[in-house]
Amino acid sequence: MGHRFSDQGLLTLALTHRSYCAENPATASNERLEFLGDSVLGLVVTDYIYTSYTSLPEGQLAKLRASVVNTITLAELGAGLGVGELLRLGKGEDQSGGREKESILADALEALFGAVYVDGGWMAARQVILDLTHDAIVEAAEQPGRKDYKTQLQELTARLSLGTPVYEISGSGPDHDKRFTAVTIVDGVARGHGAGTSKKRAEQVAARSAYTAVMTLVENGELSDDHA
Repeated sequence: MGHRFSDQGLLTLALTHRSYCAENPATASNERLEFLGDSVLGLVVTDYIYTSYTSLPEGQLAKLRASVVNTITLAELGAGLGVGELLRLGKGEDQSGGREKESILADALEALFGAVYVDGGWMAARQVILDLTHDAIVEAAEQPGRKDYKTQLQELTARLSLGTPVYEISGSGPDHDKRFTAVTIVDGVARGHGAGTSKKRAEQVAARSAYTAVMTLVENGELSDDHA
């Protein structure tokens, strides 16, 4: 995360799920830090997009923020950091795949943001949050208020009767600096490739590449789209 904790207890607390506390009654959960981190995250992202995208109206700013401050994006960022492997979970939650659950990963990441804020203050939290979310913000700002590329591609392939696109994902590198690559398969053919710091980002880049490739085929008359 780029932050060295002065109080290691805050780091441990941020990674402690309530299921662990149920089996260890004297232990506190990360829920209070999550509550704090949620607000810190929202303010950091809101402040950044407000000052960075001065031409966007309120409605588009809200959509831009929502595209970053949501469970799916936060879970992917948390997974990319290896948060799931470090969580303190109850045995039942662990055995049921809790380390990969989006809600648990997203909540833990917000708790970590809260812990950084308590440990290092506003500027430390702001730096950590923007380092992690910057790519997602930039990507979302490229098309505020528009459908994401995966959705656009799926709608296009449906019109062309090409079926639902399939994404093949692979990852490489250490947990703290993981990179993902994606290949978009349309009607059995690899049409797009992408890379990013999260699975979602890699898929979006690959979807954009595939969308461009398929539209080129339509424009060249190799595929028919009555609605294009």
